[in-house]
Amino acid sequence: MRATKGEKDSMKQNLHTHTVYCDGKDTVEEMVLEAIDRGFDSIGFSGHGYNHPYDVMSMDEAREEQYMRDIYHANALYDGRIRIYLGIEEDSIGKRFSHDDYEYIIGSVHFVVKDNDVAPVDYSQARFEQVLTDWYEGDILKMAHDYYEGVKEVARREEVDIIGHVDLIAKYNEDGRYFRFEDPAYLAMAFDAIDVGIANGKIFEMNTGAIARGYRRLPYPHLTLLKHIHDHGGMICISSDCHNRANLDLGFDQCLALAKAAGFRSIMILTDEGFRPFAIEDIES
Repeated sequence: MRATKGEKDSMKQNLHTHTVYCDGKDTVEEMVLEAIDRGFDSIGFSGHGYNHPYDVMSMDEAREEQYMRDIYHANALYDGRIRIYLGIEEDSIGKRFSHDDYEYIIGSVHFVVKDNDVAPVDYSQARFEQVLTDWYEGDILKMAHDYYEGVKEVARREEVDIIGHVDLIAKYNEDGRYFRFEDPAYLAMAFDAIDVGIANGKIFEMNTGAIARGYRRLPYPHLTLLKHIHDHGGMICISSDCHNRANLDLGFDQCLALAKAAGFRSIMILTDEGFRPFAIEDIES
């Protein structure tokens, strides 16, 4: 599966992409060709790992096998033009995966668990409000507690490389309608989860997916959390959580600016030798 583009001074990569094998719009090849057209050095695919019945769009065994075959084929077909990495997005309540099969694993929390029941955090704003009202009697801090407990559990998993959209619970909260980002009680829970990830060597992604889908103007995580990651020695990467190839590099320039504002001087990039830091000045937006 190895491909090289030759030596260059800059780097452009997206490791969080979805295809028709889960809830994405495009095929593997369509996404790869778009990445080549936009000057990407590498692209990683991270289809939703099996999580039925809670996520019916997640890949079952048959779709996962075809997904892997398509990525192997594309990497051979476009050898020398782009490096293609085989990854997967592992849900907190779904099937767990191994580096024996995947080059990297994104660990994400999309659901809260309460009294042995499961509900989505990001399915829709109406569903979010229903869960908040029916399960938590409108107490967003109780909901945030259960969410961040899930993040901590994922952050302790040995196989996980990247923590996906660490503050997804804030998807519908950019205007502060559910909680204040400065609330010390909220920040204590978020910081605690982030600290577990840092202690376990995880990379946190800056994720622009909610911008593409019209829910936010700013990427995850919130700048306050991003600064905490920096100040406590954490690592970050940049992704668009791409479900449509038109948005493959959406908001990358914004992410780089926010990363610098938080104090970061480098971004983690997956290479054939593993993840390594690249100076922000060498990252293409």
